[in-house]
Amino acid sequence: MDTKEQTQGQEQQPQLHQQLRAGGAADEPFIPTELAGLPSQRQFVLKSGNTFAVYDANGDMHGGDDGLFVNDTRVLSELTLTFGGRAPSLLSGSVSSDNAVFTAHMTNKPLPPIGGARTPEGVIHVERKRVLSGHVLHESIVLTNYGTEPTTVPLSISFKADFLDMFEVRGAKRGKRGTLRPPVVENGEVVLCYVGLDEVERIARIQFTPAPDVLSLGRADYALHIQSETAISVYLSVTAVTNALSYASEESKRNAAEATECAPETGRPAIREALVDAHRRMRDRRRASARVRSSNPLFSEWIDRSFADLGLLTTDLDTGPYPYAGIPWFSTAFGRDAIITSLQMLWLQPTLARGVLRFLAAHQAREDSAFRDAEIGKIMHETRKSEMAATGEVPFALYYGGVDSTPLFIALAGAYAERTGDTALIDEIWPALQLAADWVARHCDNNPNSLLDYQRATEHGLANQGWKDSHDSVFHADGSFPIGPIALVEVQAYASTAFATMARLAHQRGETQRADEYERRARHIRDKVEALYWIPEAEFYGIALDGKGELCRVLSSNVGHLLAFDLVERKRGEAVARQLESALFHTGWGVRTLAAGQPRFNPMSYHNGSVWPHDTALCARGLARYGDRSAAVGLLQALFEAAVTFDMRLPELFCGFTRQRGERPIAYPVACLPQAWAAGAPFMILESCLGVTVDAINDEIRVDRPQLPEGIDWLEIGDLRLGDKDVTITFRRVGGQVVPSVEGEARVVAVL
Repeated sequence: MDTKEQTQGQEQQPQLHQQLRAGGAADEPFIPTELAGLPSQRQFVLKSGNTFAVYDANGDMHGGDDGLFVNDTRVLSELTLTFGGRAPSLLSGSVSSDNAVFTAHMTNKPLPPIGGARTPEGVIHVERKRVLSGHVLHESIVLTNYGTEPTTVPLSISFKADFLDMFEVRGAKRGKRGTLRPPVVENGEVVLCYVGLDEVERIARIQFTPAPDVLSLGRADYALHIQSETAISVYLSVTAVTNALSYASEESKRNAAEATECAPETGRPAIREALVDAHRRMRDRRRASARVRSSNPLFSEWIDRSFADLGLLTTDLDTGPYPYAGIPWFSTAFGRDAIITSLQMLWLQPTLARGVLRFLAAHQAREDSAFRDAEIGKIMHETRKSEMAATGEVPFALYYGGVDSTPLFIALAGAYAERTGDTALIDEIWPALQLAADWVARHCDNNPNSLLDYQRATEHGLANQGWKDSHDSVFHADGSFPIGPIALVEVQAYASTAFATMARLAHQRGETQRADEYERRARHIRDKVEALYWIPEAEFYGIALDGKGELCRVLSSNVGHLLAFDLVERKRGEAVARQLESALFHTGWGVRTLAAGQPRFNPMSYHNGSVWPHDTALCARGLARYGDRSAAVGLLQALFEAAVTFDMRLPELFCGFTRQRGERPIAYPVACLPQAWAAGAPFMILESCLGVTVDAINDEIRVDRPQLPEGIDWLEIGDLRLGDKDVTITFRRVGGQVVPSVEGEARVVAVL
């Protein structure tokens, strides 16, 4: 059926405006807004820079953990669409394949007789389209009348802003807040405003095109008269404007300047321009990486979705592209998460690592601060731009409470240099690398066993400072918590790799004496891990040493990271690999963070028995090195099958219950989705399955005994860059083997 656009305002009758002000038809009582609840537990997200939106399948925001956020502040907490006081019936809600645009399709429930006959259910089709551009949310609402008679649709858009800090949304209680000013209607728009304790004025301006029939402080009401087989459109925009008052801190002023947006044009041209910009931005991000295609359409869809999620989370900063950790809780720069994500993507997209290294070097600690867990040379854990961070209510404005970000920073730099041969970047960040190595060495020297340990400086900081940073993630075999400082087992792998990396880079720079010292430190840590962490009867390594030098004899996935970074001796590594492949760890969907039967094991916990895709990917990398490459293939298959049940994208984590026939993996209720290192997980495992190493130093790409998951007959890695050359490698099953074929100028050396 052909439809045509109808101009709003035609055939409107004055009495309709009065009915809308009263809330309903003249012969009916006030039409209350129906509490729609959540039409689905599933949430959808859009992101642009430091702005993101979270909402349900209808496109509605309800003020729970959803809303429109700018710089860790919720500038819009509610935005709901109703017709005659009732939520429409959902047909479908989805985000485009490139994560640029959200679209919901809905239809009306029976409508009240405003100005005529009742409108039956299922006559009006509603298309709600949304896009983010800068700090502006654009939305179009297109209503099409598929009935045989004209109808009048009472459309209401309700909105509210609570301006909560992200930490408040997560449950933090504050003794005092800033000033929430009363909403005002001015120049045909609603202005919602809050002045925080950081002396920053945060404003949400809500504009509508065409103008509503009635515009109040929390609602816009329309009476839309729509002819049969005709469409009519309503547009809205929500613009975040941030103004630092004259006496605000310099940091608050910088944050406010980043979040300031001029009021945009509204209507069809504005949203069209925003749509074009969003699609172009995502396309450019996708082109920055090599391509991955396969014979399996579902597997290819998973890979494409993972690329799109990484593109969504990547933010263009002055220092280059940076993958923010995850939405909704961690849409900001994290150290550890970004480093791991960059390692996952390094073989396909080295520009991501370059941006991460430059940002982290620029934000390296230059002074000591107990409140921020900062020490000279340390690499940051996270940064926040919210009110509570700016006022010092939380230490996370620039927080350094992670023991592993610093050695991982060095490890990433070394891996990047090998992958790209970019000595110029290493020269640029060499002072930061030296400071980081000095920090690791200083902490090792203060440990009785010369290992890298941690202990928070104040009670405001994180108690546990490895990747499992929940309060109960490190413990002894009897379940008791250890006394610090704590030396995590996987952190020793990072530290040893960091020293080995510095030795290699120092040799290349002609600093032989310094290189020898780094090599000595790397060997010492390897020896100490074998001497102090090994549990002979379990054929496994313990999770940590406590402050008394006692081993926490707990079997955890942390040990898989030893294998991933090639730390331990061969025989023991093979024994660990067998354990990781066993039912103690392998759920059928991925690797548990804690072996079944261990104290504090709980498959529904955050860190003590759940499955984290990035952790599984690191374990798979280790299994490919110490076990059978087919074990890594099995984990790739398991995560792929899990992703199919999660709409082709992996969440931050999911529950660690053993896989049961006919059942899906069980979701963790507040997991971030998307999450950067979960989206990057398939690429790290795929690299291990294919045995691909891109070595710019020797100007070659090596392929070592590649394997493919079941159901994939061929897989293509296209536009893989090696210096100024590129290559396409296609892996095919031939006579029981996986055989690569090569197109391009780069040198490829294969071992089958």
